[in-house]
Parts: sequence; C-alpha cells; structure tokens
Amino acid sequence: MRETLAVLGGSPVREHKISYGRQWIDEEDVKAVSETLLGDYLTCGPKVEELEKELCKLTGAKHAVAVSNGTAALHCACIAAGIGPGDEVITTPITFAASANCALYCGAVPVFADIRKETYNIDPDSIRAHITPRTKAIVAVDFTGQAVEADEIRQICEEYGLIFIEDGAHSIATAYKGRQVGSFADMTTFSFHPVKTITGGEGGAILTNDDDLYRKLVLAHSHGITKDPELMEEAPHEGPWYYEQVSLGYNYRLTDIQASLLLSQMKKLPMFRDRRKAIVARYDEAFSEMPEIIVQKEIPESDTCRHLYIIRLNPDRLRCTRREFFDAMSAENVQCQIHYIPVYWFPYYKRLGYEPGLCPAAEEVYKGIVTIPLYPKMTDEDVEDVIHAVKKVVEYYRIEE
Repeated sequence: MRETLAVLGGSPVREHKISYGRQWIDEEDVKAVSETLLGDYLTCGPKVEELEKELCKLTGAKHAVAVSNGTAALHCACIAAGIGPGDEVITTPITFAASANCALYCGAVPVFADIRKETYNIDPDSIRAHITPRTKAIVAVDFTGQAVEADEIRQICEEYGLIFIEDGAHSIATAYKGRQVGSFADMTTFSFHPVKTITGGEGGAILTNDDDLYRKLVLAHSHGITKDPELMEEAPHEGPWYYEQVSLGYNYRLTDIQASLLLSQMKKLPMFRDRRKAIVARYDEAFSEMPEIIVQKEIPESDTCRHLYIIRLNPDRLRCTRREFFDAMSAENVQCQIHYIPVYWFPYYKRLGYEPGLCPAAEEVYKGIVTIPLYPKMTDEDVEDVIHAVKKVVEYYRIEE
C-alpha cells in the first residue's frame, strides 16, 4: 500500500477508509428489536406475519413467505417449482453463487446463459439459446438492483412452459414499468443481508401471486409441517396440538427479532431509495464523460434502486491492471469490491465439468468491473472523495493519445 501511495504521489484523499457498503441502524431499529426481545415471542410470533403483509403491500404480490436468508429463499423457490434430478435451471454467471447453487440443492443442473455487455443482466436471447427439453426454470438476477427484462423472460417462460424465478436480492424498491419488483415473476426472492438496501442482520423472502406455489413455499421453509386442516392427510385429529409432516422441508424460518428490525427498516425504505438514487446520479454525472470508465447502462423500463455501483475499466484507455487500480483505490482509503467472479470458474463447478469460455460477454465484463462505495449513510463529502479518488487513479494510469 505504501508503494502504491508513493507511485501516485501525495497523501490519500481520505484519512479514514470508506467501506464499499454499510448498514443503516438507528435508535428506532434498536427500539423495535428491544421491544421484541422483551416481549412474548422471539420466533414463530406475530412480527413475521406483519412483515409478510408489509412486503405484499410494498410489492403488490398476493403472498410473501419470510425466510432465514436469500439463499433459503432461492432454495424454497426451487422446491416449490418442483425442480429435481434431471432438470436444468438457466441462470447468469455474474451473480452470487446461490443463484446457481439452489438448482444443485434440488439435484438439478445449472445452465449459464450469457449477459448483455451494457447492462450486465442476463440476455434473453442467450436464455433462448440454452433451452432444452430438460429446462424447468429460469433464475434471472436483478444484478446491482436493475430489473431484468421481465416481459421478454416471461414470454419465454410461457412459450416453453418454464417457471420464472426472479432473484431480487439486489432490487427491493426497484420498479419495472412503474410497478415494484416482486409481482412479475412466478416467484421473486429477496435478501436482507447487512449490505442490502434493508437488513434484518440476515433474512430473506419469497413473493408470489400463485396460491399453490405459496402453499408449497410455506411447507418448504418449515419442515414440511402443517396445522392447516386443508393440507393434512389423516383424520381424526387428536386435539388442538395436532400437526402433520406432509412433505420434506427445512428449518428456514425467520425470527421475530429479525422481522422487527426489518419492519423498522421498511419505514426508512423510501429514504434509503432516494439517497441511493442521488448518489448514483452523482456518480453517473462524474464518470459518464470519462472514456477510461464504462458506466453500467440501464433499460428504460427499470426505475432502479441500486444496491451496487459498478464501474468498468476500459483496457484501451488505461495502462494498469484491475489489481493495480484496486490497490491504488485502497491506498486512497476507498474500499472497493468485485461483484462477481463467474460462478462456473469456481473449483467446485470445474469438478462438475464446467469450463471457462461458456459465457464470453460475462467473462469480458468481469475482467474489468470494480464496485465502488454506495450506501445511504455516505455523506456528500464521502461521495466526492470517492469520485476524486477514481479520477486521481485514472489520471495517473491514463493512456495519453
């Protein structure tokens, strides 16, 4: 780090590091959690149901099932979709591994479709090219928070009889054609990890308008156990304590403690969205006229609440590697991150037979992307410092014409 600083010259733009992401927790959040901790229910109580109702109100979906994390949400969605051995599930390689792992959990095969180089989201044309008689579902990821091309993907699913699962881990508060993400796909999953737009510490949810899928999701996330008389298979019931396990499920329940935090966070969601959008607008203004930096493009249908802000280095205009750029930003006390390594590059996937070269556009984009800080608690000064750091590093490594 000292060597990098010496190369660029001068002192870093910041005395203290700016993280790439950070949660917003305030006294209202603490109070909400404390009230639950001192109440009657820490789990399996009323706060989870209240959260589910609020998620339905936000998204317009008919049903919501709160679960322990975003990965559990994807797994439950695959279970409800009836995905099993011999099936194929199409997804994107530029995502967190859970978007593909959820197919493996069910014994199915992940199939990677390529992305659009401008938006970084899955390319519907590539989806079509990868459909086979074994294809059962599409897991389309709203990468960075930008909505996928939902109408086209829906049309593909209807044409081939596929289940449309929208991985909305990044996109709560994003709107598509004026409607909030959460009610377009057969199932939409959310994540509430601390760096996401709202957090429960951990947590997730699945949204659906389909009554049958909803019943399957409820069973999948809670051991396959029910007290619903309509779902029970045997009679007579022994008493009010009676329940049945009617399928194989998992313990993916969310606690009331987490639900309380999320309910408090949801009250701030409009503010979180507005602040994120303001920071993104400033970044776009600063970087759009820099030929050394490629800015992610958005489809007009998506009114995006961005979870991540990604710049892409233009290798034709910079004489540095991405690692050199990354280290130089770190020396300026600006923490960056990379989202994401193509899933099929991981050793586990290589052992399954996947090889580099499957998705050329995704691999090209990956080699140049860098995530810079974006979170609501960033001050205007923080934002300007990040911009200044990017410009300082770019100026040093710029290829002069």
